Amino acid sequence: MTDFLTPRHIAQRTSAAVDAAVGAGRDLGLTVTDARVLHDLFSVVVHLAPSPVVARIPTVLPPCVSPDSLACRQQAELDVTRWLADQGTPVIPPSPLVPRAPVRRDGFSMTFWQWVEEDREREPDYVANSESVADLHAAMGAYPGRLSFLSAAEPRFVTESLAWLGQRPDLIGPDDLDRARREWQVLEPLVRSREAFEDAFPGIGLQPVHGDSPPANIFSGRDGDLYADFELVTLGPVEWDLAALGPDHEAAYNRGARRNGIRPLNEDVLRFVNAVGMLRVIAALALVPRLPPLLDYLKPSLAHWRTTPFAGGVAD
Repeated sequence: MTDFLTPRHIAQRTSAAVDAAVGAGRDLGLTVTDARVLHDLFSVVVHLAPSPVVARIPTVLPPCVSPDSLACRQQAELDVTRWLADQGTPVIPPSPLVPRAPVRRDGFSMTFWQWVEEDREREPDYVANSESVADLHAAMGAYPGRLSFLSAAEPRFVTESLAWLGQRPDLIGPDDLDRARREWQVLEPLVRSREAFEDAFPGIGLQPVHGDSPPANIFSGRDGDLYADFELVTLGPVEWDLAALGPDHEAAYNRGARRNGIRPLNEDVLRFVNAVGMLRVIAALALVPRLPPLLDYLKPSLAHWRTTPFAGGVAD
């Protein structure tokens, strides 16, 4: 196939996102003379130096994400992180120097965050981070705002991607795609309906959760660790935040849960969220033409998925 973006096209996309962030920052009264890209994968993250502000600009999104739905998701993230910061939870907070709302410019929608210096000498400890996620859940449980049920699973994206991938045997073979589609027939009703989920897993409480693997999204700041990147914050079972991490991380979380007086992980719900997480990986293949390096990140997970029970054993 020839529709994969080239490095030149990706560089142009990054440059356009940076220009939009710089322009938006200046319009908001920030001094920006030395903008520096900190990260560039699904989003471009840029320090609007010398201002102590970081802009995050999503650049690789599912086609089903509209500007309005993206702005709603970004506002939810800003609201949750501002509330957590006000409660004393260690998070990277929204920048206090600009309005706490998404800003649209030049076709991009962006949010602005407080600049925090990173401790680049520290290696992440994902097992310790998993224990810390229980602290986050204990704090998030009291969040008073309204969140959608399992929006982080992005069911429309999964459905549309599995349909589109039928045209792309270069990305997934027919046998794998057939299995993925049959698994989604089992799992989709439990993702889309809170009532169906609660019928399948009685007694499993739902609460605000991070939504996007928080053990991998803890920022090593010079003054301590900070929870970050709540882009997919959602209402769901706490198991969602431990999906696909394995028994060592699950045991670490349970230690943190006991320390916080909250429930441990449920094995049945873990099987469910792990299975849904695998299908989200497969759906992400639909983004590869717009982000070709993504394919190398996805291959190990695809190989692992082939070894797992059908739909994680949820249909048994």
